[in-house]
Amino acid sequence: MKGPAIFLAQFAGDEAPFNSLDAITKYMGNLGYKGVQIPTWDGRLFDLDKAAESQDYCDEIKGVCHANGVEVTELSTHLQGQLVASHPAYDALFDGFAPASVHGNVKARTEWAVDQMKKAAKASQRFGCTSHATFSGALLWHTVYPWPQRPAGLVEEGFAELGRRWKPILDVFDECGVNACYELHPGEDLHDGVTFERFLEVVDNHPRANILYDPSHFVLQQLDYLQFIDFYHERIKAFHVKDAEFRPNGKAGVYGSYSGWTERPGRFRSLGDGQVDFTQIFTKLGHYGYDGWAVLEWECAYKHPEQGAAEGAPFIAKHMIRKADKAFDDFAGTGTDLGFVRQVLGLD
Repeated sequence: MKGPAIFLAQFAGDEAPFNSLDAITKYMGNLGYKGVQIPTWDGRLFDLDKAAESQDYCDEIKGVCHANGVEVTELSTHLQGQLVASHPAYDALFDGFAPASVHGNVKARTEWAVDQMKKAAKASQRFGCTSHATFSGALLWHTVYPWPQRPAGLVEEGFAELGRRWKPILDVFDECGVNACYELHPGEDLHDGVTFERFLEVVDNHPRANILYDPSHFVLQQLDYLQFIDFYHERIKAFHVKDAEFRPNGKAGVYGSYSGWTERPGRFRSLGDGQVDFTQIFTKLGHYGYDGWAVLEWECAYKHPEQGAAEGAPFIAKHMIRKADKAFDDFAGTGTDLGFVRQVLGLD
């Protein structure tokens, strides 16, 4: 496993040192981070169109990062991936994720999003990244709690359409040698293990359809985030190190009651302030041979982002495991000798 790294999306801003790639990577490098995950939609930091076309531009970006002590871990298209599949109920809200030229035109907006995803695959290849972070989008999320009763075939057709939209994109990722890693997240049609399996079925178990593992979203859904690793470790190709807590009360539960983040029972927290058992997560990922990056995604209802960033690098570094190359009791070993083994078994 590599790290610590940090996702820059929540830190980018209009004021220094968060308003340019050079300044923000220098800031993060000084905090102890070794890698950065770059949001491709933020023009203050990155130009996806240029990255897809120009190796020189990508080398320039890599050079800026290297000079500041970090490397590019993955590119992210969370906003563009969201728009690959979006129900009309959310059109007005999601138009803000796309350029003004496609606002109010769902067909044009979807085509733009699909093109962005294909460009992200090519750009990732130019950076030498083998994984890419994204969202699946959602055609069905508004029906997640079935009232009124869902008509027969709705879920099946929703996932079939999701597969039709993503399969050609995944083929481009395959051509580029990059894994598309879906962050399983409430609000997305892919938000847990079962929905991910449904998706795999409709994309013919595509080898590039993989998972960005983020335990915080599973805490808020009350899903066993440790057993999830046992089930899906072969598809986990990216990792957001993000904490959360779920503290139900007599007035509100998993749905959050439309409350703000500090009033909800389920809240994202800075690393170490929530309930996620990162010791077990890092142990399991190490056990299964995860060799990608451990990337902080900072989101906290209470703590200032600069404090969260400063605390995050040493937290991740402390939890990273150097896998043992020998058993702890090898000092007492007796070697390998078939005759002795049979003697111990009482066979000779």
